Amino acid sequence: MASASTIPGSSAEHRGLSHWMERVLKELDKVRTAPDPDVVHDLRVALRRCRSLAAVMGEVDPHAAWPEMRRLGRKLFRQLGELRDTQVLQEWVNKLGSEGDPVRERLLNHLGKVEAEEKESALRAAAKFDQKTWRGYERVLGRRVRVVPADGPAAQSLALERFFAAKELHLQALRTEKPEPWHVLRIGVKRFRYTVESLMPERYTVWGETMKHVQDLLGEVHDLDVLAETIANVAAEASEEVRGRWRERIATERSARLEEYRQLCMGTKSLWQEWREGLPQGRRQVNAAMARLRATARALGAGSGKFAQVARLAVKLYDGLAKANAGTPSENREMRMVMQAAARLHGIGTALRAKSPQRAARRFLRKLAIPAGWSEAEWELLGLTVRYHRGKEPREKDKSYARLGKEEKKAVCAMAGVLRLARELRKHGVASSKDLQVERSVDAVIIRAPGLANTETSAARVAAGKHLLETVLDRPLIVQPVAVLAKVVELPKAPETIQATASD
Repeated sequence: MASASTIPGSSAEHRGLSHWMERVLKELDKVRTAPDPDVVHDLRVALRRCRSLAAVMGEVDPHAAWPEMRRLGRKLFRQLGELRDTQVLQEWVNKLGSEGDPVRERLLNHLGKVEAEEKESALRAAAKFDQKTWRGYERVLGRRVRVVPADGPAAQSLALERFFAAKELHLQALRTEKPEPWHVLRIGVKRFRYTVESLMPERYTVWGETMKHVQDLLGEVHDLDVLAETIANVAAEASEEVRGRWRERIATERSARLEEYRQLCMGTKSLWQEWREGLPQGRRQVNAAMARLRATARALGAGSGKFAQVARLAVKLYDGLAKANAGTPSENREMRMVMQAAARLHGIGTALRAKSPQRAARRFLRKLAIPAGWSEAEWELLGLTVRYHRGKEPREKDKSYARLGKEEKKAVCAMAGVLRLARELRKHGVASSKDLQVERSVDAVIIRAPGLANTETSAARVAAGKHLLETVLDRPLIVQPVAVLAKVVELPKAPETIQATASD
């Protein structure tokens, strides 16, 4: 995904981050030479795609280069946007106005002066654009973007989040004719489209044309709204009759586009329905969200090594407690999803370089967009589980924990307790979850841990590690070391023996 590549089975070219970052520099040279409307538009499109992808990747990967890349291109992007808006307005004025129309002449005169000023500002911004730093970001981010493979489950989850956000804006816009909700919808559709284009190129080969058409319709509605506002400000001295004709023309053009949008985007066979059907649903949606969280773990270096070992041990323990009916909330399907996510993400705080990694991890998670398929309550439990998987145990004076209900507190203690125990087991010799066993006797819950060191130190550490989990069980928790049997390797027979057997 870091470079343009041909999609197997498709004639479309996957234009990933590196493609668009290179394109920015190529279009930049053209703008510096001659900032005509098409060139300005092409540079702005390239910048927007880079900035849009950086925004969505920043929800997965907290690396500082993502927001820094957006900041680097922000001023140039805004200057180009103002110039492009003025050029588009000129096109609309020429289209809707007739020769000799006083409003038309006044508008063109005003917009011509504005365009000249904005061209100068855009050229200054283009001249100051730091190409060397931009290329540096391309090298760094071209590698980091790979944590979300194109067309993979994590990419689908991110696109689904953008879909839901845009769909909500669609429903709000349908309730009114006012400009602002339709303008906001245009931005939401644009973000959804660029996310699909960058992260789901195979799906974009199917949807691209209709997505662009919808975006163009909403863009033209916005242009017409801006034109109406400009007329009110610039041509206020024109006669009411002349201004009334302009309002009628604008209203007719605007209504036609809104009507076409409604025909395309309402009903059971609407484009919104088509897009939803092409994104994960049901169990696939849950799995896609988990893949998105795994991408965050990989981006923060918590997806392998000791963190992966702890994750496997934790999930095995949690499932074992469920099968043993040990009195934890592990039978709840949603809680198992939270446990899996906490196991994947428990180590992300280490990469955040904070004095208290678990606190830093929770703060980071609270800033992230909630994945599609998750509720706010589940996301809060995830954050608290990661927060309490090490360090001090949760206390009633901790505000966030104190706000939870009785069952939610039990769930947090159970999941954080499982992670605490899994960490101690790994530290003291348990390298694999394969033969880990959980049993329930009349008097206790017993965990048999192959490879666990049978020393006073390990016993003390494991005792401390199991304490939080034991507080939510309905009986004592006993962790028993189990010797790992060495594999018996059968040696080959000596050559003379083989020969003798054959001769017999």
